[in-house]
Amino acid sequence: MKILHKRVCRLMGNRFEISAVSEDETWAQARIDEAIAEIQRIEALFTTFNDNSQTNRINANAGISPVKVDREVFELVKRSLRISEVTQGAFDITYGSIDKSLWNFDTQMTALPDPKTARQMVRLINYRNVILDEADGSVFLKEKGMRIGFGGIGKGYAAEMAKRLMIQRGVENGIVNASGDLTTWGTQPNGEPWTIGIAHPDAKEQPFSYFNISNISVATSGNYEKYVMIGGRKYSHTIDPKTGLPVSGIKSVTIICPNAEIADAMATPVTVMGVRVGLDLINQMQGMACVIIDDTNRVFTSKNIKIS
Repeated sequence: MKILHKRVCRLMGNRFEISAVSEDETWAQARIDEAIAEIQRIEALFTTFNDNSQTNRINANAGISPVKVDREVFELVKRSLRISEVTQGAFDITYGSIDKSLWNFDTQMTALPDPKTARQMVRLINYRNVILDEADGSVFLKEKGMRIGFGGIGKGYAAEMAKRLMIQRGVENGIVNASGDLTTWGTQPNGEPWTIGIAHPDAKEQPFSYFNISNISVATSGNYEKYVMIGGRKYSHTIDPKTGLPVSGIKSVTIICPNAEIADAMATPVTVMGVRVGLDLINQMQGMACVIIDDTNRVFTSKNIKIS
């Protein structure tokens, strides 16, 4: 009899839950082991918490010299820059240039940073200053002090790669859930599609809506995970790369599309763009749907989705 085998572990600083459907528990657990090893491999490449990672080598050489990187790193940077173009800079991997002292989301933060200071600090955020050399596979940050980071796309990429590996190894049905950025394939053990819930921003244990999905990825960016209250208003940990200030107005954005990396990468810029501009962008993109809940709990959806 087919059974769902799952494991929860901490990877990339996040809670991952990896599931595989199989009659054989030993076989399923071995496939989950392989998926975990794949995510750890990706984390080692892209982390900013290890001086020797390729990401930090790029950062250390900002304004000095190009850094030759693995093709995998080069291609993810390239795709990230493409998303920056599509979102007019609302998604930008050079956000790493912002000093944490500007927006440290802890209880000590009682006021927003001075807008002038914030503007000075965001001058280094500019995806157009990431120079790629196709011929030698190098990445160069033009300005000294620039930093890249993959916080807005890395989890989705890792989930997508783990899923790909599990499919290659014969797992026909499964889920990789990277702390809310999840990707599914096949069906549940009973042959039904997977059912996933979108968390209610005011009570994240209580889903406000359910979807039946298969071979689909879902990513949610919500201000209920990390935020500060200033002057009675909630500011999320999502920073507008143009102003350097936290965004407000949206409680959560859920992106639904076939690819976990793209779903992960698109959730943040829609939050930055706001309801009208964000939905307009999603409505122009094929195979992508979006659910937005604003600060007053109004629900907005892209044209191609209906919520019961």
